[in-house]
Amino acid sequence: MNIAILSEYLQYLRKSHHYTQDDLAKRLDLSRQAVSKWETGTTIPDVEILLKLSKLYGITINDLLEPEIQPRKITDFEQVATISKDEVKEALKQFDTDSLVIACMGASPEMNLFMEECFPHVDYESTRKRIGRIRIETVEEMQDQIVSMINLRAIDQEE
Repeated sequence: MNIAILSEYLQYLRKSHHYTQDDLAKRLDLSRQAVSKWETGTTIPDVEILLKLSKLYGITINDLLEPEIQPRKITDFEQVATISKDEVKEALKQFDTDSLVIACMGASPEMNLFMEECFPHVDYESTRKRIGRIRIETVEEMQDQIVSMINLRAIDQEE
């Protein structure tokens, strides 16, 4: 579970059901601040609230925690380079340095260069050395999370 994706997805679900944060809070008998904290990634809902959210939105708790985001903009990590650098920076601002570097470990040299241009403050070389070897499944999972975040933001901007 990626908290950044969860927070974006909770915000997307709320907006797509035409609820304000106040509306959702009242339906769940919580404060608006609690909803805001989920949507900013400060906290995550507890199991009881996840159950209420899943019933409200007509999806499973698993769908809330691990959403299947349909491709709207890109289908794989290499296509991130087809998006403007500003959009990539905005979409990935919640990802930490290690996550960005891990995703790039399985990418083409062109993609690595693009990401280095998007995030020049990241010391890719020393971070790669510090992380060391990593399983390809971990790289693919991080790439999938980045693709999901970009597609989720694209869906949210369409509405």
